[in-house]
Amino acid sequence: MNTFKPQVWAPGDWNAFFGFGTNILVNMLTLTALMRYVLKLPDSLVFGTILPATGLMMFLSTVYYAWLAYRLAKKTGRNDVCALPSGISVPHMFVVVFVIMLPISSSTGDPVKGWEAGLTWVFVQSFVLMAGSFVAPIVRKITPRAALLGALAGVSIAFISMRPALEMYMTPMIGVVCFAILIASWFGGVRYGGIPAGLVAIAVGSTIAWGSTALGLNIGGLSVSGLGDSLASFGFSIPLPQFGHVFSGFEFLGVILVTAIPFGIYDLVEAMNNVESASVGGDDFPTTRVLTADGVVSLIGCCLGNPFINAVYIGHPGWKAIGGRIGYSAATGAMVLVLSWCGILALMMALIPVVAISPILLYIGMLIGAQAFQETPRSHAPAVIIALIPQVAGWGKTIIDGALGAAGTNAAAVGIDKLGQAGVLYHGLEIFGSGAILCSVILASITACMIDRHFMKASVFALVGAVLTFFGFMHSEAIGVFKTPEVALSYLGVALILYICERFATEKTAQPYDGHEPPATDALMEPSGST
Repeated sequence: MNTFKPQVWAPGDWNAFFGFGTNILVNMLTLTALMRYVLKLPDSLVFGTILPATGLMMFLSTVYYAWLAYRLAKKTGRNDVCALPSGISVPHMFVVVFVIMLPISSSTGDPVKGWEAGLTWVFVQSFVLMAGSFVAPIVRKITPRAALLGALAGVSIAFISMRPALEMYMTPMIGVVCFAILIASWFGGVRYGGIPAGLVAIAVGSTIAWGSTALGLNIGGLSVSGLGDSLASFGFSIPLPQFGHVFSGFEFLGVILVTAIPFGIYDLVEAMNNVESASVGGDDFPTTRVLTADGVVSLIGCCLGNPFINAVYIGHPGWKAIGGRIGYSAATGAMVLVLSWCGILALMMALIPVVAISPILLYIGMLIGAQAFQETPRSHAPAVIIALIPQVAGWGKTIIDGALGAAGTNAAAVGIDKLGQAGVLYHGLEIFGSGAILCSVILASITACMIDRHFMKASVFALVGAVLTFFGFMHSEAIGVFKTPEVALSYLGVALILYICERFATEKTAQPYDGHEPPATDALMEPSGST
């Protein structure tokens, strides 16, 4: 009988608690700002329903991973086991807000509809996570990493980075200064006496905002009256079932499936990578249980009103290196539970200017975009670039629709031809930006395979693109058949050409294109048997 009793709390857990806790707190403040200032959701819904549900989901997640670490420590007789960090998936937080909730909220004029669509998005993703653990290794094996990361990079540029960057320069005294504080630390390695850079930036931004309010300049939009109003959010709120709202979001299922399925698959791949990273560090957690746990706690959270997916975080080796073991994970979950159930986050939002948080969003966008180039073969850089373009097209159409809507009209009323004469190729943006995630993955996969001279594999991806387009998952705003038949037919043509390349082409170049020099113009194809 194993009588070993693992140490639940080690001195190093304090370091990990403050570091990881700050990370989680910044994420909670960010998502609160997104819901209040971007989606315009009412405070009663944000603080009375969504945040309590989010807090409970994160508590369950962090406690579960602490329990997994305890079991592993007991099984192996070690006291150096570190729990997996987890929380709201930050990239997906922006995706569900800017790609799902905001467009639906804008088109319907009802923020609650956007929230319901977000709940359904997480509902679908939860099942993808639970069921997809069986197919994730196959998808990961056959899909070029440049395609997965490139699609994410496109979202990071168009839907994560742009708005915060604009906000920063609308209030530069706070936004730009805070941005410099963050970049100096997170990219430049500058330390602020052991205080996390995110906390320093928020403190400096808040000091500037409140100082300007005292001088009557009102930089940052904070006020004593707003601070007083925030106290109204104090109170004890517990999450309650929201099944009706979850199923109301199914009316937008066509739009939701286009992103929920590929991002669910991406979550699987990312979670497997993080489990593998922990295993390399000496803590071998059961992969299936970890993947299933993400899906189960996310499902519980969305049924209670939380529209954000849970995920295992990258960074296990870092928390372990600074002494984090088991306790830091559960303690962070308990902190989040208290903050979210007692409405304390409203007070923090009244104390902190939102523009002080914007640089953090821009940094995250930069990091995600950079990862697409840093974690993929250098020769696949063109594939990453092509993956960006559908996202930019989707963003451009969203901006145009928003501007026309503010003027009380729309593209059809103005006239597609008139827009074209002004240089706005609206129909092109509509086709290329619809189902942008899948467009990015398919186009980048085809490109990466062609770079590697895997023409048959590229042909298969083109064929998959034709099928997805035929059923409206790509290049269409709604799922159906024959939505954009010309585009579907063009993918078939691409598949045929690539198949011919595979059968009849011979290579003159010994190495694939490495990004330094353009490939020889006659290197791609030459009929077999020619002299």
